[in-house]
Amino acid sequence: MSDEIELKLALSSEGPALLVDHPLLRTLTSRTVALGNQYYDTADSALRSRRVALRVRRQGERRLQTLKSAAESHGGLSSRGEWEWSIDDAACNAAGLDLDGLGELDHPALSGLDLETLRPVFTTDFERRLWHYRDDRCDIEIALDQGGIHVGAATLPICELELELKRGDPARLGTLADALCAPTDGAGEALPARPANHSKASRASRLASGWPEPTIPPVDSVDTLIDAIDTWQDSRSPAWLANAEAQCQRLVQRWTRDGDAPCRGAGERILADLRRGVAPWRGQDWLTLRQRAGSETDR
Repeated sequence: MSDEIELKLALSSEGPALLVDHPLLRTLTSRTVALGNQYYDTADSALRSRRVALRVRRQGERRLQTLKSAAESHGGLSSRGEWEWSIDDAACNAAGLDLDGLGELDHPALSGLDLETLRPVFTTDFERRLWHYRDDRCDIEIALDQGGIHVGAATLPICELELELKRGDPARLGTLADALCAPTDGAGEALPARPANHSKASRASRLASGWPEPTIPPVDSVDTLIDAIDTWQDSRSPAWLANAEAQCQRLVQRWTRDGDAPCRGAGERILADLRRGVAPWRGQDWLTLRQRAGSETDR
C-alpha cells in the first residue's frame, strides 16, 4: 500500500492552454498518455457505501487494478490509501477483475462481500500530460487531465490539474500551485483554476445516483464552500449555486469581523462571481484561502 498525497485544481476550458504555456512548464520535459478506467461496484453500491473505489486502468497494453480508500480532502489537498498491481498475467473473471489478488489484500472494506457480484458501473477516459518538477526539497508530478466521465449516456467533463507529491513536504504542493496560478511574468493572464475536493469516482457516483439537495452546513468553512461549488458545477442546480453564495457571504462577514483583510478580499471577489452565476476561477484567491483560513470548521 502507498499513500497518495495530491492537490487538485479544476480548470476552466481555457486553463489547459495557459498551463502548457506557463514559463515554469516550458523548461520541463513532458509526455502524454491515454488512460481508460473501468470502475466496479455491486448492484447496491457496496463499495461506495464503504468508501472505497475499485478500478482497472488500461494504459497501452498494460492493465493495472487499483483499490483506493476515500480521500480526506481539504482545500483540494487529499490523502488516501492506494493498493495497485498489474493484472496482465492474472487469471481474471468475465468482468475483467483479478479477484484472487483483490481477496489477498484482506481489506476491511471487502469483508463479507461476494467479490463475484462486482460489475462495471462507469468509466473515465482521459488524456494525461505529465511533467516532473524537482528541486532539493521535493519531487512533484504535475498532471493535466482532459477527457470525460461516462455513466451510460450521461457524461461529465474532466479538465483538471493534479499535483502529486512523490517526495518532500506536502506544503510544497501549495507553493508550486501558487507559482502556476500566478500571472506569467507578473503581468500575464492568471491560470483560471479553483480547488476541487471531489474525485473522478465520486463525481461519477453522483452522476449515476443524482445529487442531494443542499443543506445549511453546521459551520461554514472553505471546504464546505468548495464542496458546494463542486456540486453546482456538475449538477448545474440553482439551489447549489444559492447555497455556495450564502456560504461565501457568511465567510466574508466572519473574515470582516476578524479583521482578516486578505481572506476578506479573496472571498469578496469569489462572492462577486457567484452572484453573477459565474464559476470563480480565481486560483490565487483560493490559494490565499487555503493558506490562511485552511479547512477550519469552528468559530
